[in-house]
Amino acid sequence: MRIEKESVYSSSDMVLTLRRLLKECIKQKYLLLMVLPGFLLVLIFHYLPLYGILIAFKDYNIAEGIWGSPWVGFRHFGEFLSHPLAGRLFRNTALLGVYSLVFGFPAPIILAFLLNEIKSSVFKRTVQTIVYIPFFISIVVVIGMLSELASVDGALNSLRSFFGFERIPLMAREGLFRTLFVGTNIWRGVGWGTILYLAALSGVDPTLYDVASIDGANRWQKMINITWPTILPTTTVLLLLSLGGILGSDFQMVLLMQNPATMEVSDVIGTYIYREGLLGARFEHSAAVGLFLSVISFVLVFTANYVSRKISENSLW
Repeated sequence: MRIEKESVYSSSDMVLTLRRLLKECIKQKYLLLMVLPGFLLVLIFHYLPLYGILIAFKDYNIAEGIWGSPWVGFRHFGEFLSHPLAGRLFRNTALLGVYSLVFGFPAPIILAFLLNEIKSSVFKRTVQTIVYIPFFISIVVVIGMLSELASVDGALNSLRSFFGFERIPLMAREGLFRTLFVGTNIWRGVGWGTILYLAALSGVDPTLYDVASIDGANRWQKMINITWPTILPTTTVLLLLSLGGILGSDFQMVLLMQNPATMEVSDVIGTYIYREGLLGARFEHSAAVGLFLSVISFVLVFTANYVSRKISENSLW
């Protein structure tokens, strides 16, 4: 009898909750209509295609379709891990990701701090506009500009020649590939990356700086004790998200910069997937490699989020 009463109560509570939810949806109908296009976009292009992950576990045949193709389990994963190039691919992908994170992640933070110290609003807006512009330039155009600058007769070699160094094809040097890749990435994205940090800095109460000045604090002490704690939650979230993409090097940029002379250091997992999946028509193998990479990225984000939640109050969830 008691169980029946509890079930009646639980069902009535559920009906009441649904009614409240429906009432709230009707109340916020215009906001929901604004969100609907974005929701459908994500659903159609990000979630529905997840059905195709099945081909990573099959010997995919276009004529038979995904369900008709025979299951092969983890065979494609094993083939990739035992591939002679697997070690090189992981090394190059990890190094590009780590270098981009170590040198690229602090760059917008430093720029945001510097812009925040500028008192002239006109000069500040001018600098912001100048550093934002590269982000809106097509990556193809950016690499074209880099190729011209790094050519034997380009500006970079002219500068080298001025200081007594010989002219060399910079884009064809293995030792310079990662430097050019990371440097170009920073130049292209540092301005755009400052937007979130400047937005966070705008929420700082100016009276805190005035009080700190009365107490005798210099600019460095204000930055450490007032400015940095303000943007720390934003920095933590962006760092955790960046860790998820540490193995997802900018595929387009790498492919455009890649040439036979730099294959030893520029061949990453993304370019391998492109060769095997699109050029070699091994869709199931490339799907397996991509899924394997996604699982590793998920583990990195989950682990970093767990550590961040344990040592601080900032985390994604």
